[in-house]
Amino acid sequence: MPVSSLRALIFDVDGTLADTESAHRAAFNEAFREEGLNWHWYEPLYTRLLRISGGKERIAHFMEEQGHAPAAHTAAGQTLIARLHARKTAAYDRRVRRGAVPLRPGVQPLIESALSHGLRLAIATTTTPANIDALLEPALGQDWTHRFEVIEHAQSAPRKKPDPQVYLQALARLQLDAQDCLAFEDSANGLQAAHAAGLATLVTPTRFTSGQDFTQALRQMPNLLGVTVGDLRHWHDSLRVAA
Repeated sequence: MPVSSLRALIFDVDGTLADTESAHRAAFNEAFREEGLNWHWYEPLYTRLLRISGGKERIAHFMEEQGHAPAAHTAAGQTLIARLHARKTAAYDRRVRRGAVPLRPGVQPLIESALSHGLRLAIATTTTPANIDALLEPALGQDWTHRFEVIEHAQSAPRKKPDPQVYLQALARLQLDAQDCLAFEDSANGLQAAHAAGLATLVTPTRFTSGQDFTQALRQMPNLLGVTVGDLRHWHDSLRVAA
């Protein structure tokens, strides 16, 4: 039997490792209240705003769309956006560190199995390091970073998905070709970013992203429950046969 060419798995975080968006939405609304703003992101509005990658970018888009002053592109607007995002990050951190956001079904078993089978793991996300740590420490323990050889995030790769920067940097640090890896995503922006980097991608949408276009995905499934390393190798290696 030929040896599988699959060498690494690269995971998005929000929506992929955990269904975080309800917690993010609540944290945004808490930040707005703390700031004394009469803004509220109801779920349909937030679902639409998720097409904009990045929390600060989402706030700026909302301000411009709604005509709120100060305008997002002014110095005062940028100061407000930064302050709101800091409040939001703190509110989100409090929620997830209480264990309010579990990993999605199948995620932790697949991570542990992948490591035991010698696969390398990486993270490629547009969220902040603080948000990643707040989510994964309660779920995987204080040593969670030991599981991921490479962690690329909003600070290390500032160009947000669908730009492929975060994936290209992850591949460069892994010193692997895209053909040796699989990406895991939940959104159309994430899928576009991974695809632009040359990565075959498995998509597990959430209710916030289920209506998006995933035609470029290698596979689409409700979650990772029951998915094995053997499955991943079979799906990945089938690309070589097709080629």
